[in-house]
Amino acid sequence: MKEEVKKAIDKIRPNLQADGGDVELIDVGDDGVVKVKLVGACHGCPMAQMTLKNGIEKLLKQEVPGVHSVVSV
Repeated sequence: MKEEVKKAIDKIRPNLQADGGDVELIDVGDDGVVKVKLVGACHGCPMAQMTLKNGIEKLLKQEVPGVHSVVSV
C-alpha cells in the first residue's frame, strides 16, 4: 500500500510545489492512517488543514483502497 500512496502523492505534489510547498510521506499504518509532513510554504499556512483533508486525503482515499485518513505530523 505504501507504494500506491507514494504514487498518489506524486500526482498532487506539483500543485503544492506551485505554491512553494510540498508534502513528505512519513508512514502508512496497517490501520489505513497515512502520516505526512507538510513542508515549505504549506508548513504553517492557515489553509494547510484544508489542503490536507480536502486535497491530499480526498485524493488518497480515491486512489488507494484501504486509506482511512491522513494526518499531519
